Amino acid sequence: MLTLLKPYAAPILGLALAALGLGGPAWADPVLMKPAIPARAMAKLSHVAALVKTGSDIRIVAFGSSSTEGSGASSPSAAYPAQLQDDLQRRLDHAGAKHSTVTVLNRGKGGDDAEAMARRLDRDVLNARPDLVIWQTGSNDPMTGVTVERFTELTRQGIVAMRAAGSDVILMDQQWCRRLSTTNGAERYGEALHALAAELDVPVIRRNALMRNWAASGLLSLNQMIGPDGLHMTDAGYDRLAEAATAQILVNAGLIPADPLRNN
Repeated sequence: MLTLLKPYAAPILGLALAALGLGGPAWADPVLMKPAIPARAMAKLSHVAALVKTGSDIRIVAFGSSSTEGSGASSPSAAYPAQLQDDLQRRLDHAGAKHSTVTVLNRGKGGDDAEAMARRLDRDVLNARPDLVIWQTGSNDPMTGVTVERFTELTRQGIVAMRAAGSDVILMDQQWCRRLSTTNGAERYGEALHALAAELDVPVIRRNALMRNWAASGLLSLNQMIGPDGLHMTDAGYDRLAEAATAQILVNAGLIPADPLRNN
């Protein structure tokens, strides 16, 4: 197991603001303030682990919608995929791993729902032959009218196709924001994503719980991590998200110990 020189700095597992006795924004329904999904056993990213062990290059595709593309960021280099590439490369270098070069391809497209992503899965993901896919999904579907059932079906099909092509897979759930919290039924897509992840043993970057915890712990205020449109993340939010994704990859590949307070 690799021993990283720098401990992971950002607290990960979401703690409800209400449970902490802290106030939240007016739009935050107390029912939505609880941690979404209980912790579960870590699912291993065996392909990524093998590549690190042999010093082979690692190709990652960040697949998703505007949060992946980087809407709200000041530049493409501030979007989470670019920051993830730098963070993961640095962590592996600091750990004394054999020379692995990390490449993260940004395949985010603003406005995409599950239907749109399914149409471009072959072209934008499978054709790149990634070792790992980080799939951010479920934010636009409640606003575009894709049913929860159809969202679940397409997400399942996508995971199966990625794995059949030899890729490890991590999912990323919805952002915590005013637009989604005030969209009727939006939370059902997050619940469906987590249920499917548990069924197929796919790790999840619990962005919704992460963002609640950042606010609860005072790391970032809501205005610091979400822009004026009430939907898209800022540079600071994407920076924290990249750190969380890096930790998720390292833990799920068995390269650093699992921490009960880290994202599961």
